[in-house]
Amino acid sequence: MVDQTAKTRKRTTTKLVDPEHNSHELLTGSLAPAEMRTHSIEEEIGIQVRRLRKGFDLTVVELGAAAGISAGMLSKIENGSISPSLSTINALAKALNISISGLFAETDERHDCSFVKAGQGVRIERRGTKAGHLYDLLGHSLAGDIGVEPFLIRIKQDALPYTNFRHVGVEFVYMLSGRVRYRHGDRTYLLEPGDALFFDAAARHGPDELIKAPMEYLSIIIYPRR
Repeated sequence: MVDQTAKTRKRTTTKLVDPEHNSHELLTGSLAPAEMRTHSIEEEIGIQVRRLRKGFDLTVVELGAAAGISAGMLSKIENGSISPSLSTINALAKALNISISGLFAETDERHDCSFVKAGQGVRIERRGTKAGHLYDLLGHSLAGDIGVEPFLIRIKQDALPYTNFRHVGVEFVYMLSGRVRYRHGDRTYLLEPGDALFFDAAARHGPDELIKAPMEYLSIIIYPRR
């Protein structure tokens, strides 16, 4: 039987390689790959077109019609399987109301970051807003195949429970203050400061019982863009 403690220790310990090799390896315990796969130019354009199209809530047919190309060709462009002509790229850029260079922004944005000063998160209207749940978006999601939305959620004193959230991806909740009984599917969890909950967001979820104010927690939603 493999010693699980030893395996965990091996993954989380910092390891320095022989200095003569002039390099070092840092094992942080994360399973994330050290390097991202490099996309071709065709794939970069396709990823960006798909991201923008979905951002505008357009179907492949709708964007294709606006750009004067077939839905089949647009699908191939989004999949990176063909190299679109300059006239086609120009037509797509105009239909998406961006510059041509905007379709090549993926490489530049991949190593970008988002910085939000305290108290300057963007207030977002979501399904729980009417129930007295306030959502401040703490950063914008970078371009790529994975979308990330970090929220600071404050629940007002006179708020109502709301458990009808349901969406693609996974969600991480970290309780900052107060006490909330949080529902996920058919189970509930008592969240107090320092408690964390990580779950499949396809099941219905949300604060089921508001116990002690002030109630505040971080919610990080991660989902595939495709």
